[in-house]
Amino acid sequence: MPSPRDRADAAEAGARRPAGALEAEIMAALWAGDGPMTAAEVHQQLGDGLVYKTVLTVLGRLRAKGLVDREPVGRAYAYTPSRAAAEVAAQEMNAALRRTGHRAEVLQHFVDTLDADQQTALRALLDSTD
Repeated sequence: MPSPRDRADAAEAGARRPAGALEAEIMAALWAGDGPMTAAEVHQQLGDGLVYKTVLTVLGRLRAKGLVDREPVGRAYAYTPSRAAAEVAAQEMNAALRRTGHRAEVLQHFVDTLDADQQTALRALLDSTD
């Protein structure tokens, strides 16, 4: 049975997050950390009315997906990202490209959203791979 605190947290949270948003927030907290973080530390870092058990559940899902590693720390576990943020972002971008039959069009729309500095950096990267 949920505690009054859990019910209050759920009511305060209101609408559900978009799919994957909480996983992304937890990964961002882990990447921003100075080292391995316990579920309690991640929960405290997020600090937006989440139920602790929800954070623990999502960390378990991230571990099952191979996105985080864990190590025992006392009676708890400490979690660390298994890959760098840039690597995960690149994998997500590649997955998005594979889902469409119009890769050049998707890439064009992506480039159109970049500011001048980002376009210059992209051009330099593309020129260095030739």
